[in-house]
Amino acid sequence: MEAFALEYSNLLLRWLHVIAAIAWIGESIYFVMLDNSLHPPHGEASRKRGVFGEMWAVHGGGFYHNQKYLTNPAELPDDLHWSFWKAYTTWLSGFGLFALMYLFKPQFYLVNTASPWQWAAHLGGAQASLLAVAFLVVGYIIYSQLCRRISPTMNRDGWLSAAVGVMMIIVAWLTVQIFPGRAAFLITGALMATCMAANVFFWIIPGQRRMVAALKAGQTPDPLDGKRGKQRSVHNTYFTLPVVFLMLSNHYAFTYTSAQAWIIMVLFIFAGAVIRQYFVLRHVGKNQLGYPIAGVVMLLVIGWLAVPPAVMAPASRVAAQAPAVASKAASAPGAAAQPAAPASSAVPVGLLRVRDIVNVRCIQCHSATPTQAGFTSAPQGIMFDTDAQLQQHAAQIKQVVASKYMPLGNITQMTDPERADIAAWNPGQ
Repeated sequence: MEAFALEYSNLLLRWLHVIAAIAWIGESIYFVMLDNSLHPPHGEASRKRGVFGEMWAVHGGGFYHNQKYLTNPAELPDDLHWSFWKAYTTWLSGFGLFALMYLFKPQFYLVNTASPWQWAAHLGGAQASLLAVAFLVVGYIIYSQLCRRISPTMNRDGWLSAAVGVMMIIVAWLTVQIFPGRAAFLITGALMATCMAANVFFWIIPGQRRMVAALKAGQTPDPLDGKRGKQRSVHNTYFTLPVVFLMLSNHYAFTYTSAQAWIIMVLFIFAGAVIRQYFVLRHVGKNQLGYPIAGVVMLLVIGWLAVPPAVMAPASRVAAQAPAVASKAASAPGAAAQPAAPASSAVPVGLLRVRDIVNVRCIQCHSATPTQAGFTSAPQGIMFDTDAQLQQHAAQIKQVVASKYMPLGNITQMTDPERADIAAWNPGQ
């Protein structure tokens, strides 16, 4: 019952998270479009009232006349629309999901036994969880310090953008070294999302509240509040598309199991940013195709980097290498303690051999009736109960097994010869 309650909570949190994220991102994109589509007011009366810009729009059978004031509206009603609950709900529900899926099962999802750094490979579950949370907290502090030290008066935002870009490259590299690929992508996205929500909580909304209080008191608002809010809002705009990708990446193992995972992550972050820049410029009437072209080039490079070796190499060549892999594994320290596995032949492996391996190493989780504690259904709905299901997921199986991402934490002790057999599997046989 406890496992089912956790899984049902996962479903409800995920639903809430997606709804809140759609609302937050949609509103953010709308206001960026509105801000960049404003024209100087046409009427003299509007100019006298202090209107900075306006836009007419048609939608849903009606006409809308949007007007923007800076800090000098003639009157300020009490029923102002504030945009913050969607941001807070998105972050809180996202962190709840992260805790439910990763922090509660760190030995599965956060401990990277294949890390090139020995201290990271030998982390305990609690230590890995604390380190993951520390990435979010320390990462935001560093980001905020960059903003405050490089461009405190918003006069060096170009340099600040470059510094934030370098920071994300370092974060991508560090997370991939320390955590399993799937967690590394998610933690990097969670850090960017944390910066976005913190920008709203610590800077945008407090600055706006101070501006409103000053206007109601008949005082002149501090222009830095408006400029700082604008700066952080712009950062949120360019974080949006990369964060959406990083949240979705866990469904596509070829991204985070690649040997170049951190490069793929960086390219996706910058591809999302430059594609977003194209649409931002479109709102001000500039059609600069260089940005989407650069984004597409990066996506093509990602596609080239992410191709699994098993896809590139013929099955016969992989199979021919299998005996050497088996010999190396047999001579490795501790090899005698591993479950015995038939030696790989120099011909492509067939379905029967793969079925034998899966029944011993994978079916505990990937089944309609999983026996692994904590699972009431197959992860992501991927089941290997039938041969048809094995054939359906053949490419995914070959990739995640060859990269040693699966089984998670190698809890079922899959051997190197078994991995070689799956790499040599010809799904057509």
